[in-house]
Amino acid sequence: MSRLSQAQKKAVTHKDGPMMVLAGPGSGKTLVITKRVQYLIGHYKVQPEHILVITFTRAAAAEMRERFQRLAGKTLPVSFGTFHSVFFMMLRHAYGYRAENILPESRKYDMIREILYDRRLDAEDDGDLIRSVIQEISLVKGQMISLDYYHSSSCGDEVFREIYEAYEKKLHQNRWIDFDDILIYTYELLKEREDIRAAWQQRFPYILIDEFQDINKIQYEIVRLLAEPKRNLFIVGDDDQSIYKFRGARPELMLGFPKDYPETQQVILNTNFRSGEEIVTFGEKIICHNTKRFPKKMEAFQGPKHPVEIRRFKDQREENKHIVYTIREEMAKKRPLSQIAVLTRTNQGPRQLIGALMAYNIPFCMRDAVPNLFDHWIAKNLIDYMRLAMGDRRRSTFLRVMNRPKRYISREYLTEPQVSFEDLLEKTKEKPWLYDNIEEMKEDIRILAKMTPAAAITYIRKSVGYNAYLSEYAGFQRMQEEELTQVLEEVQDSAKGFETYEEWFDYIQEYTEELNRQSKENQTEKNGVVISTMHSSKGLEFDRVFLPDINEDVIPHKKSIKEEDIEEERRMFYVAATRARKYLHVFSVEKLYNKDSRESRFLKEIETTTKTGEGHV
Repeated sequence: MSRLSQAQKKAVTHKDGPMMVLAGPGSGKTLVITKRVQYLIGHYKVQPEHILVITFTRAAAAEMRERFQRLAGKTLPVSFGTFHSVFFMMLRHAYGYRAENILPESRKYDMIREILYDRRLDAEDDGDLIRSVIQEISLVKGQMISLDYYHSSSCGDEVFREIYEAYEKKLHQNRWIDFDDILIYTYELLKEREDIRAAWQQRFPYILIDEFQDINKIQYEIVRLLAEPKRNLFIVGDDDQSIYKFRGARPELMLGFPKDYPETQQVILNTNFRSGEEIVTFGEKIICHNTKRFPKKMEAFQGPKHPVEIRRFKDQREENKHIVYTIREEMAKKRPLSQIAVLTRTNQGPRQLIGALMAYNIPFCMRDAVPNLFDHWIAKNLIDYMRLAMGDRRRSTFLRVMNRPKRYISREYLTEPQVSFEDLLEKTKEKPWLYDNIEEMKEDIRILAKMTPAAAITYIRKSVGYNAYLSEYAGFQRMQEEELTQVLEEVQDSAKGFETYEEWFDYIQEYTEELNRQSKENQTEKNGVVISTMHSSKGLEFDRVFLPDINEDVIPHKKSIKEEDIEEERRMFYVAATRARKYLHVFSVEKLYNKDSRESRFLKEIETTTKTGEGHV
């Protein structure tokens, strides 16, 4: 106890009634939770089996259990688990559910695909639509929203209701429950069965919850039921690190906790033991611009280390060159690459950097699956045009692009496995407008045969009319055209520097093989530069952190319009910056995907705060 700060001691020695611990980055919250469990048992003589510790991930629960057992010096029957594992235990006792009753996530994906197929709902990239629908189903369940009042962002409201109801029907028919049903059924069980609720309340009179800022509505309602009548609810979290709104997390639940429990005591752990003073100060300059937060100011336990590097580059190539150069310097000094991280706003962010790391044989490991740019249907269309230019006449290749842009060529004209332009022209000579379209396509393919890959993409976009096709497609699918043109720009950028189609295709194959290898190996511990999204980096720490592309429309993301969304984006930037122990590099670029781009407003806010010394704290 002597090594704890005064704030930590106050939290650890708390016994009865609700307590809220606001734990900033690197403030030792795991230590506080495990020490408090030890203190409840050792000092207050609480039976270990009466203590429940809830976390959000299995890894966090396992780490917490292990750290507690080390502290205790022996195995004690304290319950450590995730919300889902704890609540499923209750359902197992009540209804006899077993693990095989839980719908696997992969099967859920297939079920939604089947439902969309049955209703003839398809898109060029149905994977995105399926993921969006799954996310929305989870949101509706986790937030306890009535379908009558829910407005879908992935498809029409009526269509979403149809999909939701068909999905629920399939679950019931097979006696399956999904992860969200575990929460719903537990809530209904505890609400309706007073005897069962009382039994669990007596079993767990002391409840501790980690990462409370990530809780959703239904999880909170269940916890409130369990905590009665003693209300020994010990919550630990940081409203400034709530970044999972897309999963249903609601920071306002933590902000409203003192109203729900007026007798709650509050402790702020505001000493950062992890990062150098400059990084802590930088983080404060970010987060102080949020208004909906508990007022607090983090201070560094350590003194000054290294200044934060803030730089603006001409484009991503220059930015990546600098990142690679810095990493190679670290390699020359024999520093462990696993202590270097590159954190991006989305999982598409590191595509170009991955290519640069591969070029210099720098080992890396990815915490998130990076979608293969060349698997996108737009990339495949461009490659198919090039294959036609190289002499490929397979029917399957021709089919994919013959009406992109629209040429009104019917499949009925393609009767052979190999397509002949002469044969097509012969078949359509009675239809001059269609004959002209095919003649024009034939001429385009002839011209493409003599081009470099990058020049060919420009020609396909402008002269062949692919840009116009994408614009029409975006309008039809109610998508932002910019989302599609960004893919085009990235593919075109990757093609620069290659003289022939064969060279570029070899690079694509090598890139794809490396991504596949990474996705198989990223579960194992590897000594490589860590590439992660900002979301996935939460809870981690590194000696050196790079934050590339801190540009407007990247962060805050272009889809963030409401003030509450901007505040979450600011929290994400704050979380990413505070992963660094010693070195933090914050970069922006003048040109992003070949278009002029402004640095993020968050960087401008930091400059303003530095000049005025003011903020919202």
